[in-house]
Amino acid sequence: MEYKGSAAYDNDTFYTSYMARRHRKESPNNVMEYPVLRQFIGDVKGMKILDLGCGEGLFGLDLLEAGCTRYEAVEGSRNMVNIARDQLAEREAAIHHSVLEEWNFPQQAFDLITSRLVFHYLQDLSPIFDNIYQALHPNGRLIFSVQHPVLTASRNRNSGNEKRSSWNVDNYFESGERVEQWMNKDVVKYHRTIEEYFHLLTRAGFHIKNISECPPERVNFSTEEEFARRERIPLFLLFSCEK
Repeated sequence: MEYKGSAAYDNDTFYTSYMARRHRKESPNNVMEYPVLRQFIGDVKGMKILDLGCGEGLFGLDLLEAGCTRYEAVEGSRNMVNIARDQLAEREAAIHHSVLEEWNFPQQAFDLITSRLVFHYLQDLSPIFDNIYQALHPNGRLIFSVQHPVLTASRNRNSGNEKRSSWNVDNYFESGERVEQWMNKDVVKYHRTIEEYFHLLTRAGFHIKNISECPPERVNFSTEEEFARRERIPLFLLFSCEK
């Protein structure tokens, strides 16, 4: 069985394995992607923020504690929605249970729209970027991360369980569906080149202000070995865009 979008997270076995993996002390999401994303976002005081694919809601909690006045999120997984609503109970927050392709984006409602490692699960990003553009206030920002295209490129499957020490970068300019075996499940992702992300964003009307490939910093790793391994290949690609 192949899982698309957020469906895998509603498989209880996958969900349990993912949560354990996600909360590792040196999870790359925590020590590589998040610091750069948070730097791009900057001060959120007084902002209305929409988060596309909020997961368990901890990022929303961070933003609310940093001073945003309203946090909304869209999440396709029922398991994730339930835990996010518990995390953000009694906060100025709303968690909408919907896939992004079907959600009715409001018009000019947000100062900032974020998304962490979601867009590479979506087959057609063009209407999503159009909807995001319309949902932002004038001069509003879109800041998001995706899995780096060098990781999504190859059509050769790997188990996703072993601690990798080498990477096969192949089929880079062949955009489209990839099936990755991750935590013993077949998960569908969609490969795009960096250039393709650039064109999709600019066609929607966005001005790209910054990008990052989230290089590792030695201070965030307990061993020289793990730091050296993370220096070998980029894991993430971040964009900071403005309407």
